[in-house]
Amino acid sequence: MKKTNRVVIAHEDQITCGFGAEIAARIAGELFQYLDAPISRVGALDAPVAYAPELEEAILPQTHDVLKAIKDTVRY
Repeated sequence: MKKTNRVVIAHEDQITCGFGAEIAARIAGELFQYLDAPISRVGALDAPVAYAPELEEAILPQTHDVLKAIKDTVRY
């Protein structure tokens, strides 16, 4: 974090109240002075877990979602 001054948190849990929110809060609380961009979080949609592969793919974060978050954070 201190090397790039940017953070992207990616996980399969929902964005709202997911464990990524706690990680982001800890980083913001303890390392805010090192941040040059907002903390970005990539996670599942706020929806019930789907068991059909097509729906699961739509709900869970995919590689392209993480890559977009990284690119957006770098461009900030």
